[in-house]
Amino acid sequence: MAGKKILMLAGDFSEEYEIFVFEQAMMAVGHTVDVVCPDRKAGEILKTSLHDFEGDKTYTEKPGHNYTLSKSFSAVKPDKYDAVYIAGGRGPEYIRINKGVQKIVRHFHEADKPIFTICHGVQVLVAVPETIRGKEVAGLEFCEPEVTAVGGIYIDVPPTGPKAAHVDGKLVSAKGWPGLAAFIRECLGVLGTEIHHGKVKGARKPAAKRNGARAGNGARATA
Repeated sequence: MAGKKILMLAGDFSEEYEIFVFEQAMMAVGHTVDVVCPDRKAGEILKTSLHDFEGDKTYTEKPGHNYTLSKSFSAVKPDKYDAVYIAGGRGPEYIRINKGVQKIVRHFHEADKPIFTICHGVQVLVAVPETIRGKEVAGLEFCEPEVTAVGGIYIDVPPTGPKAAHVDGKLVSAKGWPGLAAFIRECLGVLGTEIHHGKVKGARKPAAKRNGARAGNGARATA
């Protein structure tokens, strides 16, 4: 199967794990990921953030690693991509009002192509209500009122573990980065990616006993 082309929508202070981990996981199995941000060009820096859960009533936020954008937003042609992915974090709250972002998301919905969203990424879909109206979608629990306000059906998945992602047709969603393993698994499934486990290639054979190695009785054994 030929690799798929995935468009990732992100913004300043989007969640770093949801950018880096998703991108590298997709690339590891042969897919291509272009990360774009409104009003930014290829080669420019995107600042990311790390949101953590440390026993408070809500998440904490820390500076993440900088990400070098791989494509200019103005150069995006949605019809050239097989799926769109919206990273969570702070970015979605402002990129969702960008008309270009809305147009891109609407294209994937109308073309019936896969849409992936995690954490606050669902806020972008809320700005294009038809993408989730009548559909089941997960996200950080604080986004539930926005989802239901536009006619979506909020699904409260576990934050981590094998059931941490939800699939409704070609829409894959999850609560946050602790559930990335399940989320990526379901995204790959929707993309039609099959992974088969076999023997380890290049595994070294057990080393032969050397001359003079001691036998179990303390004597020296010979080859």
